[in-house]
Amino acid sequence: MELEQLRCFVAVAEELHFGRAAQKTGMLPASLGRHVRLLEESLGAQLLNRTTRSVSLTEDGVLLLQEVKPILARLEHVAETFLEARHKPAAILRIGAIDSAAAGLIPLLLQDFREIAPETVTQLVEDKSVRLIPKLLAGRLDLIVIRPREGISRSLVVQPLFHETAVVAVPGDSRLASNETVTISDLSNEPLIVPERRSRPHSHDLTMTLFSDVGMRPRIAQIADEKQTIINLVAAGIGSAIVPRWTSKLAVAGVCYVPLAPTSDAPMEKLPLAAAWMKAVRDPTRDTLIDLLNRNIERYAAQA
Repeated sequence: MELEQLRCFVAVAEELHFGRAAQKTGMLPASLGRHVRLLEESLGAQLLNRTTRSVSLTEDGVLLLQEVKPILARLEHVAETFLEARHKPAAILRIGAIDSAAAGLIPLLLQDFREIAPETVTQLVEDKSVRLIPKLLAGRLDLIVIRPREGISRSLVVQPLFHETAVVAVPGDSRLASNETVTISDLSNEPLIVPERRSRPHSHDLTMTLFSDVGMRPRIAQIADEKQTIINLVAAGIGSAIVPRWTSKLAVAGVCYVPLAPTSDAPMEKLPLAAAWMKAVRDPTRDTLIDLLNRNIERYAAQA
């Protein structure tokens, strides 16, 4: 007894006509009849009464039809389920992040996210906050991790996360390279590399504010925007730079990262991170990631 034989029998039993059953199954009537005869031979029972004018079910035929129809229906459902799963497009979550978050927070977050949503494809776009926000508003990103600022669009939910830790990147041969910590006073005569304020206001203001808080002015030796460029300039001996601790993941020979000592007992909260997404857009996949981020925020912050 084969599955195809059962399908042919059910088609004839429902139509009670070999021609119509053949059209229904897409087979030739002779081929259909052969499958039914082989089924009867394998069972040792006559299932159909055939005349030149009509087809009817025998008692054995009625019994078999009642037994096999639910089985065939279940098999067809299983086949459809597999086909739908194969052709269903994978969910895609588009995430934008500033460079330090892309190096630190995002890998930790996505590693945890993959455990609960392994079927979701994530796309990461690394850029400055001023460029990520328009991409989110235009619908090209689902979630961004940025430096928050005043006046961000009211169309967005902006959720503060935590503050990144600042460290000092110094040349390997610098007198400060062997220090356990570095104070702002230690940097009073050091040439410093800072980003241009228009493109990276938080990173620029970090250096300026730290010096201003102790009544000093930094000695600016070089302006450079990209973190990788800044670190390469440090390696070349152009100067030192105050950067987020996650920048230390950019392993460059000739650069040492030294913790920056606070200027007071208060936390040095100068590098805020925030997540942002569209208020009016419903996205279960994005919301799952946000929930995961909130549940693990203390662990992520401890490594910032």
